[in-house]
Amino acid sequence: MSVFENVTVTREANIYFNGQVTSRTILFADGSSKTLGIMQPGDYTFTTGAAEIMEILSGRLEVLIAGAEAWKDINGGESFEVPTNSSFRVKVGTLTDYCCSFLK
Repeated sequence: MSVFENVTVTREANIYFNGQVTSRTILFADGSSKTLGIMQPGDYTFTTGAAEIMEILSGRLEVLIAGAEAWKDINGGESFEVPTNSSFRVKVGTLTDYCCSFLK
């Protein structure tokens, strides 16, 4: 889905890693939420409270999800899932546009 309708957008940005990763939170009427963001090239580690799906809209990165043995290449148009109360590390190779969907 390239357009989200009937949503509320949080005006303030979520800013991580000295501005290298930023996002905006989108809230849906059913109580679900997503973030839309950009990651500059770099190496970042994130922790999760809720399970999530990271959809890479453009760009490319490598991801290592906690407990996994190998890095996985992810390109624009692909996604990966992160379990509840976990972490994941990304090595971002190019400017990367993403959509993160939080699962209940």
